[in-house]
Amino acid sequence: MTTSKTDHSPEESPYTVLVVDDNLDTLEVIRRNLRGQGYQVQTAPGVQEAVGLLDQKPVDLVITDYKMPKISGLDLIRHIRANHPDTEVMMITGFASVGGAVLAMKSGAEEYLAKPFTDEELFEAVRKSLEKLELRRDARAPLVTEPMRDFGLVGESTAMQQLYQAIRRAADTPVTVLVTGETGTGKELVARAIHYTSPRSTAPFVPVNCGGIPENLLERELFGHLKGTFTGATETRAGFFQTANGGTLFLDEISETSAQMQVKLLRAIQEKEVCMVGDTRPYPLDIRILAATNTALSELIGKGTFREDLYYRLAVLLIDVPPLRDRDDDILHLAHFFAGKIARQLDRESPRLTDDVMGALKAYSWPGNVRELENLMQRILIMSDGGTIELSDLPAHMRFAVEPAAPPLHRTLREAELDHLQRVLDSVDGNKSEAARILDITRKTLRRKLDPSAE
Repeated sequence: MTTSKTDHSPEESPYTVLVVDDNLDTLEVIRRNLRGQGYQVQTAPGVQEAVGLLDQKPVDLVITDYKMPKISGLDLIRHIRANHPDTEVMMITGFASVGGAVLAMKSGAEEYLAKPFTDEELFEAVRKSLEKLELRRDARAPLVTEPMRDFGLVGESTAMQQLYQAIRRAADTPVTVLVTGETGTGKELVARAIHYTSPRSTAPFVPVNCGGIPENLLERELFGHLKGTFTGATETRAGFFQTANGGTLFLDEISETSAQMQVKLLRAIQEKEVCMVGDTRPYPLDIRILAATNTALSELIGKGTFREDLYYRLAVLLIDVPPLRDRDDDILHLAHFFAGKIARQLDRESPRLTDDVMGALKAYSWPGNVRELENLMQRILIMSDGGTIELSDLPAHMRFAVEPAAPPLHRTLREAELDHLQRVLDSVDGNKSEAARILDITRKTLRRKLDPSAE
């Protein structure tokens, strides 16, 4: 007899979640918490009961315990992957281990949570799992005029049509791909589109920001480490390479890696294996590598700060994402897309853009690219209550772009430089690191130019 229950609410989420755990207390806590978030929740105390429910009614996400009597959660994951390809899977366990995590990911679980976990960690894992489910569903949908819109890539310009074609070709091959482009152009979106339209779409996509991880931590974050290898290593932990096994590893900001790390990455890519920190045994990998950079690697090679052999390993296929200024036909298209998307998130009607606003958007140079445009639309919709976006809603430097006038000749060179620095900073929401990259100067030089007295 199947012991399960289904909750109903007047404001239910469109997603149905099935929770499988032999611990009835855990089952009830997860059921209540997810129900409070609006999800439709079913529960089952074992794999056999879960299989029966899956055969009766489609389920969007299955959250399963790892160790259960008779039949394990891994067996359930394999059953789902073989028989229910439109169902996402997430594993929870009180017996966390590197082997268990890797095995769960290889079997098809998109998320892996170790007990005990907080409500926020549960909600975030569920959200990510459902986002990945939607990406897979969208990837299987028939192509429309903009085949990559569902990955966040929007545009009908010639440059974007060429980009879509390059993504489709890259998705059909297993080779490494290097994605280049300015900050804010959407390089990670391109990488995700390649993965989720490839034969590996049901396996993990693991993004890593190489520039956002301190150098002394990057090796063990990428390759994992054994328990007791260093102070604080209280458990063996898998790295990003192992987590992405069977799927795709996306190495963003690859130019930020040190010479020593580049040697280790080159070996991992060539040999298709890694050694965890503290271990000498190689771990074989079935993994696809995608990398991205907003820096010209050819210049770094010339300076001796980037390995030429690693560059050629990464750039078997090279995809360059065009800046927004080269996609003039897409600017208004993107503005309406982001306005509608953000309005739906705020539960509001999509606003109307006046002719003056559209003129200002077209005239602006967009140094922060698509990310700057999305941030602008988000800021305007949050700060504005009206159903129309007026010229007065735009930042001052953007309003002036409608009828650009020559700057006053009586300004000093210092005043002109400060004005340009501030415009670039405004375009990236004050992010000094991104502004420095756009200006092709160091962050220290940018600080000095903004405030010479700070030295």
